[in-house]
Amino acid sequence: MPTTADLNVTEPGLYLQGIPHDRFADLRAADGLRWHPYEDGGFWAVTRYADVRAVSRNPEVYSSAIGHTNLWDLEADALEARRSLIDTDAPDHTRLRRLVAGAFTPKNIRRWTDTVRDITGELLDRFVAEGGGDWVDMVAAPLPIRVILTMLGVPVEDADYLVELSNYLVEGTGDTQSIPPDAFGNTTELRLLPFNSPASHALFEYGEQMKRLRREDPHDDLVTHLVQAEFGGERLSLSEYRNMFHLLVFAGNETTRTAISHGAMALAAHPDEWQRVQDNPSLVEPATEEILRWATPILHMRRTAATDTELAGTPIAAGDKVVMWYASANRDDAVFDEPFRFDVGRANPDHLAFGGGGPHLCLGAFLARLEVSVLLEEMAKRSLYLQQTSEPVRARSNFVHGVLSVGMQPAPPR
Repeated sequence: MPTTADLNVTEPGLYLQGIPHDRFADLRAADGLRWHPYEDGGFWAVTRYADVRAVSRNPEVYSSAIGHTNLWDLEADALEARRSLIDTDAPDHTRLRRLVAGAFTPKNIRRWTDTVRDITGELLDRFVAEGGGDWVDMVAAPLPIRVILTMLGVPVEDADYLVELSNYLVEGTGDTQSIPPDAFGNTTELRLLPFNSPASHALFEYGEQMKRLRREDPHDDLVTHLVQAEFGGERLSLSEYRNMFHLLVFAGNETTRTAISHGAMALAAHPDEWQRVQDNPSLVEPATEEILRWATPILHMRRTAATDTELAGTPIAAGDKVVMWYASANRDDAVFDEPFRFDVGRANPDHLAFGGGGPHLCLGAFLARLEVSVLLEEMAKRSLYLQQTSEPVRARSNFVHGVLSVGMQPAPPR
C-alpha cells in the first residue's frame, strides 16, 4: 500500500515533469476516498470520474462559497475581497452567472467564428513563414487572448501585457513568484488578491480603466454589458465587477492556451492521429474533445461539505474540504477505454475538462471548443504537420496544467 507521502499530489514541483499519473492511479484504486494532508489540515481527494461528477452536481452539499475554492482556507476578509463567480453558491451564483451567460451561449459564440478564424489563420501563416518557433508565444497564447479581448472590447494591442499578467497569475498558483509584492504599484496585502499575486492588482486597475471608458463611451462589447447589466434592479458592485473582469481575462486566456499547447504536443507525438483528421474532416469535433481531455487545463477545484454526508462509502463531516481532481478523472479507465492513448476518434468524449456538470460548468466551454476546432480546421487547410523541437517548460503549479514554452516547427507532409 503506498504511503501518504507517496500519494502527495499537491507539491507544485511535481508538475514540472507533468501530471503525476501514477499517484492518481493509486488514489483511484483505493477503497473509498483518501484523506490527503495539506498545510492547514487536509482534504478528501476525489479522483474517480463518477465521484467528481457526484460532487459537481450536488452544490447544496458541496459548497463553492464556504472557505473558497483554493486548497487552503482564506480569512473572512480575503474571502470576500477575492470572491468571484466560481466562489459562490446560489442565489449569488445564479445572479452573477445570468449577467454574463448570454454572451457565451452556443448561438452567440458562433457569431465569433470568423474572428477566431481570421486570428488563427494570421498566426499560423506567421508560424509557417518563420519556420516555427515557440508554439506558446506564436500561437497558443495570442490566439485565445486576442479573441477574449475582442469580445470584451479591450484594445488588442494590450494582449501581450495581459498575457504577461496571466503568466504571473499562474506563478501565484505555485510556491514561488518572480515579482515582488509591490510590483505594478501594488499596495494591497497579497492574501486579499486572487492568486496571491500583485498581477491581480494590475488586472483590477486595468479593468477599472476599461469600466470608466465604457461608462463614458458605451460599445457593443462585453465590458459595456458588465457596466450596464442589471439583475433584480441591482448592478455589479465594484468588487463583483473587478473579480468578473479578472475571471474572464484569465479563464478566457489561460485555459484555452493550455489546451492548444498540449494539443500541439499530442499531434506532434501522434502524427498518425493527425493524419486521420486530415483524411476525415468529420473527426475535427471528436479530436477537439480528445485534446481537451488530454490537456485538462485546470487540474483541480475544491468544494467544502456544507453538511455531514457520504461519498464512495466514506463519511464526510460538515466543514471538510473535498477536492475534485479533473486530471485524474479524465484518465479513469472505468470510463475511458485506454485512457492514456491519444485517440482523435474516441467514442466516449464526455470528459471533465470543463468540470463535472452542475451550476459551475465552465462558462467559456463553447468558446474554447470553437477556438480549438477552428485551429484544427486551419491547420488541416494548410496541411500543417508539427514536429516538436524542444522539451516543454511547464508551469510549477498544481492548479493550472500550464506550458510556458515548447518549440515546434512545420514538418513535411506524410
